[in-house]
Amino acid sequence: MPEALDLLTSRRSIKPIELAGPAPTAAELSTLLTVASRVPDHGRLVPWRFIVFEGDARLKAGDAIATAFRLKKPDATPEQIERERQRLARAPLVVAVVSRAAPHVKIPEWEQVLSAGAAATSLVFAAYALGFAASWLTEWYAYDRQVLEALGVRPDERIAGFVHIGRPAKPVEDRPRPPLDQIVTRFSAD
Repeated sequence: MPEALDLLTSRRSIKPIELAGPAPTAAELSTLLTVASRVPDHGRLVPWRFIVFEGDARLKAGDAIATAFRLKKPDATPEQIERERQRLARAPLVVAVVSRAAPHVKIPEWEQVLSAGAAATSLVFAAYALGFAASWLTEWYAYDRQVLEALGVRPDERIAGFVHIGRPAKPVEDRPRPPLDQIVTRFSAD
């Protein structure tokens, strides 16, 4: 099997807490984002963008998450608040894929949303191609306007996902995948 197909058929999400450093270098990050930006994009609208969280910026972003969490859960324990503060520090690098889908005279908004999803998927595959591992998550804070505003996400934008990138801290185990006969149908010419 060609190396690319082997990569595609063996990819497995890794929990962010199971991702270790070192993080991708600046050159590797540039490669990751270049690959992620080469996705289908009907009308060349570029209906997505990226926010990179690395180094101490992960904890600064975590402060915004913890603040919003504390407001939602005033009875939260210090441990719970600290866990929220660490959300973007679990992996060495996190990239938010931001959907900028908007009504357009010719390009359906749905296609723009799918393009952002394709960017996130390509980012995940690019991480694996460079020898890293990744996990694409959208947790509660991806939908919280207070957090999004603090992270620089405009009111007309949405988070397609936070892609956590690092190196597997332990051997990766696969999970069962659906058999093709359960997920594939064929349209008949009859």
